[in-house]
Amino acid sequence: MVIKHAEVNAKKIAVIAVFAALTISLNLSPIKIPAPYAPYLIYQVWEIPIVAAFLLYGFFAGIAITILNTLVLLMVFPGMLLTGPLYNLAAVISMLIGISIPKIIHKNLQADKWTLVAMFTTFGIIFRVGIMTVVNWAFLRFPPPVGFGMPEQAIMMSLPLIAVFNATLALYTVPLGYAITETIKSHVRI
Repeated sequence: MVIKHAEVNAKKIAVIAVFAALTISLNLSPIKIPAPYAPYLIYQVWEIPIVAAFLLYGFFAGIAITILNTLVLLMVFPGMLLTGPLYNLAAVISMLIGISIPKIIHKNLQADKWTLVAMFTTFGIIFRVGIMTVVNWAFLRFPPPVGFGMPEQAIMMSLPLIAVFNATLALYTVPLGYAITETIKSHVRI
């Protein structure tokens, strides 16, 4: 029994390491597209493996990978704002919480794939946009490195753009993460 438990832990650690390495590599890659309506917001693909790992291996795996990614970014490439990776951390965790809501509400969620991906995406968007609107409203007013020292009026004008960004990022991240999950499940014994 102890050997079986150690194998499970070793497998989970290996999975987290592989998905974290993929996430970090994608985050540091040149695959970046500035949002045309707010060029300071950058579309990337690095959150997709986090969603896939979360759907495959559970909440702990998704959170662990997100935290490892945040730590590396804080040390290597924080972006325009030194605390930017912490904003990303809040965005990803809020999206993962949203994705988990349908699973919590319906323990034995038996729905077709399209319904599942629609529910995961919808709840991911709602939680990400809702939580990040509050986070941005609260912290953008502070001077760097916490925020951008924005006045209240500028924050209020920015919030809808940031909400569109967060919604559209989750709109492609969750379905692609789900598609990768289904592909892995059909080819690998989990």
